[in-house]
Amino acid sequence: MQNLDIDQLRTFLAVVETLSFTRAGEQVHKTQSAVSMQMKRLEEIVGKQLFARVGRGIAISHDGARFVKYAREIVEKSYEALAAFDDTALRGNVYLGTADDYAERFLPTILAGFSESNPLVEVSVVCENTYGLRQRIKSGELDVAIVTHNEAKEHSELIRQEPLLWVTSDRHRIHNQTPLPLALGSPHCIWREAAMMALKDMNRPYRMLYTSFSATVVGSAVLAGLAVSVQPESALRPGMRVLTERDGFATLPQCEIGLLRGQREKNDVTEALVNHIKRSLDAIRTPDYSIEGTLAAAAYPPSQIPPLPRIY
Repeated sequence: MQNLDIDQLRTFLAVVETLSFTRAGEQVHKTQSAVSMQMKRLEEIVGKQLFARVGRGIAISHDGARFVKYAREIVEKSYEALAAFDDTALRGNVYLGTADDYAERFLPTILAGFSESNPLVEVSVVCENTYGLRQRIKSGELDVAIVTHNEAKEHSELIRQEPLLWVTSDRHRIHNQTPLPLALGSPHCIWREAAMMALKDMNRPYRMLYTSFSATVVGSAVLAGLAVSVQPESALRPGMRVLTERDGFATLPQCEIGLLRGQREKNDVTEALVNHIKRSLDAIRTPDYSIEGTLAAAAYPPSQIPPLPRIY
């Protein structure tokens, strides 16, 4: 009977998050070769291939994705056991809101790292559009919210900037249609306003084909080749192609991500989460896409990896 090594599991989760032995090594303070050796040993213990080679990179295999849930539970319980006997460990609960546009890309990294550092803190998460999150902050339902920064509507703290991009399917040519079919957020969405203003300046006719606050719905319309949309660089998914000035699409303003705080008095738990969010977003790298604008495909899409526990 073989035993699972918690250090190997921590490294495995870092590789799952980064899809890179080198970047995973930076997270767990190991060399690339040490990470590679640990993953080879873990695969021998499990008896399954956990990662697959995709070109010059790696992707998580089907068995690797199944193993994620167990690895996370074991690592989390080990930290929780130690924290239970640490009188200085933070305890309590915190209510976090995030715009749906950022949930898939940012939440796994934020919550996994925060849970590792503070296993006795329970984080309850609400995913909604920025307009709804602002209302929840005002009503006292949330302690912290990650929103699309809009100085004209609220004074959120700017914590990240990245390019806002036109996107289409890499298998279709829907962007050549006239009028241009669009899939965009709700009327409150600042990206929607930016896209429509840019198209007006370009004298490009368009029709609104899909409207939704859900980034998943909008992204699905793009990947199906039904419409063009705008997405921040970090939200690019395999199968999307970035449209540039060479395709006749003007450069859009920067996507700005902000942090809103609730009305409750500051406490150690909330401040710890706020500081962790800032560090996490600073460390998150944007996906690589080729000069043609096509994102490299993964063998097992990150959206299919089992979610973290304690997300309500």
